Amino acid sequence: MIKMEIVLASASPRRIDLMRLLDLPFTTLPTGADEALPPEILPEQAVKTLALRKARAAAQRKGQALVIGADTVVAAEGQLLGKPADRADAARMLRLLSGSTHQVYTGIALVGPDGEETFCRRTDVRFYPLDEREIAWYLDTGEPFDKAGAYGIQGKGAMLVEEISGDYFNVVGFPVSLLAKKLKRRLERIAFEQVY
Repeated sequence: MIKMEIVLASASPRRIDLMRLLDLPFTTLPTGADEALPPEILPEQAVKTLALRKARAAAQRKGQALVIGADTVVAAEGQLLGKPADRADAARMLRLLSGSTHQVYTGIALVGPDGEETFCRRTDVRFYPLDEREIAWYLDTGEPFDKAGAYGIQGKGAMLVEEISGDYFNVVGFPVSLLAKKLKRRLERIAFEQVY
């Protein structure tokens, strides 16, 4: 099989760890792509748009590589929740999620010499009701500040979660099984086209 460089357009430690599960060699290239979105955009379109921006930005610098871009948002009560701006914003998000079910969307973009592809996965997450003491405790862990929706399900944030419906890894940062299937098909097609 022809070798194709795989590039993850991210510096997220969580996404890097999940990529390692795929047992494929890859490099990382964070892009700092613009994350501004129109106000009424739907969550699925938002994450696919941002993932594609990141992947395209990295692809411009990497040439013939297969680039993976990703973005995750939390959707609750008609709001898109990205990373909190500060402690007060994180507390606001946690209050909004308390005692209710929200949706986590992760969009993936694959950009390579054979074109572009985007896809998205959704997972429903239900939080226990949280009191102010629990919110303050979680904020004091420092976990919320670099995560969409102000929590990390793979860390101490697991204690906030009552149940999930869907792909756990999607909430962490990648729908690993879906990404593996898409990458396998893509790499096989690229190899075929390079030979023939």
